[in-house]
Amino acid sequence: MFKKITDLKKDALHDKTVLMRVDFNVPIKDGEIQDSFRIKQVLPTVEYLVEAGAKVVLMSHLGDNTATLKPVADWLNQFLPVKFSTEVVDTEAVKNLTAGEVLLLENLRQHAGEEVGSEALAEELAGGADIYINEAFSVSHRLHASVVGVPKILPSYAGFLFIKEYEELSRVFKASKPFVVVLGGAKFSTKMPVIESLVPLADDIFLGGALVHILWRKMGYEVGRSLVDEGIKGLEEILKLKNVHLPVDVIVENVNGEKLEKLPEQVGMQEVISDAGKQSVDKIVTAISKAQFVLWNGPLGLVEKGFTGSSRQIAEAVASSGAYSIAGGGDTVAVLNDLNLVAGIDFVSTAGGAMLEFIATGTLVGIEALEN
Repeated sequence: MFKKITDLKKDALHDKTVLMRVDFNVPIKDGEIQDSFRIKQVLPTVEYLVEAGAKVVLMSHLGDNTATLKPVADWLNQFLPVKFSTEVVDTEAVKNLTAGEVLLLENLRQHAGEEVGSEALAEELAGGADIYINEAFSVSHRLHASVVGVPKILPSYAGFLFIKEYEELSRVFKASKPFVVVLGGAKFSTKMPVIESLVPLADDIFLGGALVHILWRKMGYEVGRSLVDEGIKGLEEILKLKNVHLPVDVIVENVNGEKLEKLPEQVGMQEVISDAGKQSVDKIVTAISKAQFVLWNGPLGLVEKGFTGSSRQIAEAVASSGAYSIAGGGDTVAVLNDLNLVAGIDFVSTAGGAMLEFIATGTLVGIEALEN
């Protein structure tokens, strides 16, 4: 089992330099944070370290290698003083920190060594630090320098959010019955291992979104101009599973922009499947109302194009149900935020891909790095 921040006494943190991997990969428009959910989840750990008198160095990725974390530093300054460095590695700024100060380093993706897991970058980042804390469960499925490289060098611990993500998502493995799963999104390839791992555990697994299109194509249906995740093997086995359900009706958009409700086998060559239909949503909502445990990851429609109807109904059903509920994935959380329903979900994960990989395998490379 990995070591936790709670294993460290506060007086052991005083005047120590703590290098913490966080996930501040949030949407930014015109320099303004559009969704601060992920940042807010890390604040308790930062505040805990500041109160303990640690020198806190935060590192995160953001978008591509051209993006800057400066707007995040500005946002953080509403809550506590944060220094910002324009460098990914800033030995001098780290050395000059005093007890209780916080420094945010520039976007890790501006350094080519991050994504290739460079040992040299890991050593540079770790230089001058006494302790490493992983507070970025959401990126802990990646073999990046800041996730798996630094823990080989420094005494390493999981932060409060990391611990909560691990403990809450582990509930899935012993979920109360009836256990209902709703999986949406675009890529079937990312969902297939999760489906396979959940089949023995869940009573019903409802699939939606673009990930269903490859299954319909396998069944011989036309999917028109809809997004399809190609080259997937083992689809026949998925289609045979009794507790895996595909939408029974869909909303399509034709070339004239008209929105029509159709059966999956009625989709035309020039149409785009945009959302789940009323009958499909009603089936899922009914199952959720009877469930004891609900897991939801991924919207059922093209929410980025305004097709939020089904996802909004699922969000309302999950939030109002008596089931223990877990939701995750960026678009899923965005729907919950838009409806002010985050408080109605028992646990909202900051993770998307990492959440799916953890449920599929029971571990992540970032977890294993902390255990070494």
